[in-house]
Amino acid sequence: MKHAAGTLLFIARFAVLGLAMAFVVGLFWPGSGERLRARFGLTTPPATQVSQNHVGSGPVSYADAVAAAAPSVVNIYANKIVTEQAVRMYDNPVLQQLFGGQPTTYQHREQTLGSGVIVSAQDQGYVLTNNHVIAHAADIQVLLYDGRIAKATLVGADEESDLAVLKIDASNLPVIQIADQQLRPGDVVLAIGNPLGLNQTVTMGIVSAIGRQLNSSSAEDFIQTDAAINLGNSGGALVNAEGQLVGINTLLIGKAVGAEGIGFAIPVTTAKKVLDQIIATGHVVRGWIGADYAFVPVAADSGLPAAARGAQVTTVYPGSPAAQAGIQPRDILLRIGTDDIRDPADLRRREAALKPGSKVQISGLRNGSPFHLEITLAQRPLMNANAALDN
Repeated sequence: MKHAAGTLLFIARFAVLGLAMAFVVGLFWPGSGERLRARFGLTTPPATQVSQNHVGSGPVSYADAVAAAAPSVVNIYANKIVTEQAVRMYDNPVLQQLFGGQPTTYQHREQTLGSGVIVSAQDQGYVLTNNHVIAHAADIQVLLYDGRIAKATLVGADEESDLAVLKIDASNLPVIQIADQQLRPGDVVLAIGNPLGLNQTVTMGIVSAIGRQLNSSSAEDFIQTDAAINLGNSGGALVNAEGQLVGINTLLIGKAVGAEGIGFAIPVTTAKKVLDQIIATGHVVRGWIGADYAFVPVAADSGLPAAARGAQVTTVYPGSPAAQAGIQPRDILLRIGTDDIRDPADLRRREAALKPGSKVQISGLRNGSPFHLEITLAQRPLMNANAALDN
C-alpha cells in the first residue's frame, strides 16, 4: 500500500513540474505549442468561419443609392388649359323642349403630374423629363427635393424619343451622376419619382431586357424593367444600385391588357444625346433613308445562311433618298458605310445618327446578287413613336 502511494506521489510531482514548465514556455515563447504539434503532424484544423459576405450577394439596403440620387429628382406640375365641347341649356323650358340646348365650348385647367431629373451643372439648371408630361402646358412648376418651388421654362422637346428639357432658375442644385457602365439584364435598378402625387417614392426591380423596340418605325429603344412605374413616375430617374442614372422612366403597360411588372425607361445614352442637341439647337435632328425594314426572312429556298443578318426593305417612300438611289422593296441591306447591319433596329439607329445631307454607301443583295448604292440622307420627318400605353 505504501509502495502504491509513493508511486502516485512521484507521478503527481512530475505532472506539476510539467505543467509549470509548459506555463513558462508558453509565457516566454508563445506559439511554440502550435509549431511542435505541426512538426509531429498533430495540427488541429481551424474552425470553419461563416462569412457574412457571400460571393454574388447584394447589399442589405439601397439607402445609400437613394440618398445619392433622390435629391436630383424633382416633381413636375404642368398646368394645361383644356377646351371642351358642351351644351348650354336654354332658360326657357319651352325652348329647352324644342331645341334641347345650344352648342358651346368651355375651358378649364388640368394639372399633369410628372417627375424630372436635374442633369446639368448647378448654375445651368437643366432638367430632363418626358415630353408627354409637359406637352401643351401653359405653366410648369417644379418642386425641388428641399421643398423649394421653381418656375420652369421649356428649352425644347422631342416627341419621337418622348423627352423634353426644362430650365429652372435656382441655386445649389444637386446634379445626378450619370452611369458609364453598360446595363445587363438582371442588374438591380431603382425607380424614383412622384407616382400619383406621392412625393419621392422609390421602387426596386431588375433590368428585364435592353434594346426593346416599341415601334417598328422608331429609331429609339428602351430598357424594360419590373420596377414599379406608375402615373407620375414619367420623367423620373431609373438608377443603378450605386445611385447613378441609367434611364428616364417613361411608360408602362397597364393591367388593362393583362400586363404585370412591365415598364420602360429611355436609356441614359439616348437621353444624353437628346439633351445635348436640344441645348445646342432647341430640337433634335435625325438622318433618314426613307424606307421601312423587317427582319431578313430565313427559308430553305432563300439562299441565306440560318444566322442571316441585315434588314429587308418592306416599303420605300416616294421621293425619299432611298427611292432616288434606286432601293427597292425586298432588297436586303447588309452594310451602311463601314458598319455591318445586325437587324432592322440597328439600321434605324445608325441612319438616325447620321446628319441630314451626308452621303453614305449602302451594300446589300437584290435577288441574291450584291449591289452598292450611294444615298444622300434627308432629315427624318416626325414619327409618332409613342406607344398607346398607360403612363
